[in-house]
Amino acid sequence: MNQSAETTAAPIQVKCIDHVTLIVKDLDRSRDFYVGLLGMDEVTRPGFSFPGSWFQAGPSQIHLILEHDQSSPAGLPRPSKEAGAATRTHHFAFEVDDAYAAADALRAQGIKFMCEPKLRPDGYVQTFISDPDGHSVELFSAPKA
Repeated sequence: MNQSAETTAAPIQVKCIDHVTLIVKDLDRSRDFYVGLLGMDEVTRPGFSFPGSWFQAGPSQIHLILEHDQSSPAGLPRPSKEAGAATRTHHFAFEVDDAYAAADALRAQGIKFMCEPKLRPDGYVQTFISDPDGHSVELFSAPKA
């Protein structure tokens, strides 16, 4: 599809990202990460025929599915050790008030970083950590006014 949006209206208008689904090996360990560490709220999940958990942050949710014989494997391949690879891989991002303060709180919990906090060219600050199954999680904050 090479036509610009200016000449042809898109047939669909996406409103927002509603949720991200992750396959995990241990729901309790993942709950500790998303609720206990990142402060998300656990919300009611429909009665699917397989185990899982749902967590809410603002308008967005993380849906966890416990790895089973009819699911994908848990986690993602590890990024290469090349410079920058930790931030240039599959990931999702959560906005926080202050990424530097979030990093300090993570350090106090003994969390290892994929990428220490760094300033982007547009003034945003970003840092990357892994969840218990190796999913890359970005925490970022907007430039201070």
